[in-house]
Amino acid sequence: MQDYIRIHQNDTVAVALKPMQKGMICILEGAEVILNEDIMQGHKCALKDIEKGGQVIKYGCPIGVAKEEIKKGDWVHTHNIQTGLGDLLEYTYEKVTCTPGSDLSANLCQEAPDGEPAYFEGYKREDGKVGIRNEIWIIPTVGCVNNVAIAIERKAQKYVQGSIDAIAAFPHPYGCSQMGEDQENTRKILADLVNHPNAGGVLVLGLGCENSNIEELKKYIGCYNKERVRFLTAQDCEDEIEESLALIEELAEYAGRARREKIDARELVIGMKCGGSDGLSGITANPVVGAFSDMLIAKGGTTILTEVPEMFGAETLLMNRCRNRQLFDQTVDLINDFKNYFTSHNQTIYENPSPGNKKGGISTLEDKSLGCTQKSGKAEVTGVLAYGERVEEKGLNLLSAPGNDLVASTALAASGAHIVLFTTGRGTPFASPVPTVKISSNTDLSIRKDNWIDFNCGKLAEGKTLDEMAEALFGYVLDVASGKQVKAEKAGFHDMAIFKQGVTL
Repeated sequence: MQDYIRIHQNDTVAVALKPMQKGMICILEGAEVILNEDIMQGHKCALKDIEKGGQVIKYGCPIGVAKEEIKKGDWVHTHNIQTGLGDLLEYTYEKVTCTPGSDLSANLCQEAPDGEPAYFEGYKREDGKVGIRNEIWIIPTVGCVNNVAIAIERKAQKYVQGSIDAIAAFPHPYGCSQMGEDQENTRKILADLVNHPNAGGVLVLGLGCENSNIEELKKYIGCYNKERVRFLTAQDCEDEIEESLALIEELAEYAGRARREKIDARELVIGMKCGGSDGLSGITANPVVGAFSDMLIAKGGTTILTEVPEMFGAETLLMNRCRNRQLFDQTVDLINDFKNYFTSHNQTIYENPSPGNKKGGISTLEDKSLGCTQKSGKAEVTGVLAYGERVEEKGLNLLSAPGNDLVASTALAASGAHIVLFTTGRGTPFASPVPTVKISSNTDLSIRKDNWIDFNCGKLAEGKTLDEMAEALFGYVLDVASGKQVKAEKAGFHDMAIFKQGVTL
């Protein structure tokens, strides 16, 4: 394993792949850099003198400006660099055009990977959709019945047999005392989950007096199979748990008829996001996910990238990969609408990264964003989705959602993702409504938290090639799509969260 890496030939910093000590000599392109201080794993050292106010370059792009003079060999982090970003920006559509041999071609326009078909064992639904799980979901319309939903889930486990993969409740605190966009978002997300093909059967559990009551929610659900989706209003029942269990039994009988069958991987929809990122995420885990995304898209599949605040500073890389001007304009709105969301609440747009990010070596939002967007690979952007909107276009889609792990992962599931790929340098046990694959950026994390981590991309820094890692991840995803449980599923974890923006009554 090498000690350090210079990601791009124009970079003015290198990243430590393992802890490096003061006095250590780094040799890059024949030039020596002597470290002036200890450098922790994932953190950066200066490869040249950088004057106060000068740009610090990583990934071939600015990640901030120097707050003070930085000497060659210095540790480069939050103490001596700051964001160089402004607020709302004017953008120009400069669609990427591939020129063989150019830096742009090398960075963004590599030839598509092998487009040969690949297959998984999934479930074909009556409406033409495809699922990778055959679960029964209990979806409360309002937080008041959360405990009832959990009790039903606990008592219904006897029906997990045959082709029924799981029975899970998805409690949340909303569905009443909401106004405007918040109320709309709650209804959209709940309806999206009701219609998700990973659910072979759904019990919608209402209270009766809530804003988002069952009759109101039905308007958002649209047409549905009455054998697959059942409804119960707790206030109308003498014993809501017993009556719910009777409905679960009927749903289990219906869903239990489903059987896995061979399905082309072009039907897969995969969500992509970061969590607990460190300085290695943009070097190992995120590039592997990006290469995976390119592989799946080449085979006709779909990926979705979200966490809009973690695109700030790297957004032009995505904008210039938009298939057409309309998508470019939608991406501009995606970015600026989220910036306006921050300012409307009198919040700083660039109050990011998190303490965990900083501890792992990420210094500024540009640093974080340029690493995060590595997950998008090199494919063109074919769709831009509002929060709660379901995916329609094959290829790479951008989804409006915040950086919060639970909210963003739920948004990916609601938009139609069968699986969420979740890269992390710090680790987390959480789950989402769909299988959530935890991908470590470093090997140490995968060893320490083996009960959390599903796939280790730290091997990329230890001699494995990007192609090897992407192919391994692709195979793992096909296994998960075919029924292999991820660690969070084995633990029985199922989480969801809905984006809240405004007033609670």
